Amino acid sequence: MISRSFKAMAAALLMGGSVMALAANDGQSHANQLLSDPDYRQAWQQVVKMEERLPEWVMNLSGSAEQMNAVTEDGDQYLVGPLCETADTCSTKRLIVAVSFDKKHAYAMLVEVPAGLPADKSPTRHADYRFLGKPDAGMQALLKEQLKKDPSWY
Repeated sequence: MISRSFKAMAAALLMGGSVMALAANDGQSHANQLLSDPDYRQAWQQVVKMEERLPEWVMNLSGSAEQMNAVTEDGDQYLVGPLCETADTCSTKRLIVAVSFDKKHAYAMLVEVPAGLPADKSPTRHADYRFLGKPDAGMQALLKEQLKKDPSWY
């Protein structure tokens, strides 16, 4: 009887520990964490090695990031999300990153808006867009659509 109680208690502790571990790792991905995965790192390095004059925070995917979302483009699934050098510079410099679930492809759109743009001026009309990773038209549209989800982008 004591043996059964002990087993039940041990099982409950193990299950409780598993639930806590799942809660701590809720499956959310952020662009600034992607390079910790060797496969994503390799995909991203393929993107940046062909580019010139990229800021360090873009090359290293370092900075302030929000949660990435799963989206489908042309039958393939991607994690897509924004990255900024800092939270304060997000209105003028941001990167929208897309990586495939199979970890073989990565794309991005670097968006730069002139600093000091008056609030009554649309950032959309004054922004420079630079696509990384040679995305096709469908992927470019997906990256632009993700940018439009930002309520401060008009």
